[in-house]
Amino acid sequence: MTPEEYVEAVLALVERIPPGRVMSYGAVADALAERSGRASARLVGAIMARHGGGVPWHRVVNAAGRLPPGHEVQARARLRAEGCPLRPTGVDMAAASWSPGDSG
Repeated sequence: MTPEEYVEAVLALVERIPPGRVMSYGAVADALAERSGRASARLVGAIMARHGGGVPWHRVVNAAGRLPPGHEVQARARLRAEGCPLRPTGVDMAAASWSPGDSG
């Protein structure tokens, strides 16, 4: 998979995250690792920072549920509007995490 194809794969996966659910940067990387040969949460974060404006970027958080740096207020408002379970520090990962194999 070329770097450009990986960017497209990351963005396509993020588009599939249902409203009110989230994935961590690492979970996105892990979900694409087998077919991409890449497994870097940092790379996913860089892709989201550069190219994520057209996808539901607010649904990608760090593994502890912290919201995207510099966009916490907007991300929290969007997630709250979607009914995502939140905590004072971010997302309730146990309740809100989604993976591509989940039905919803």
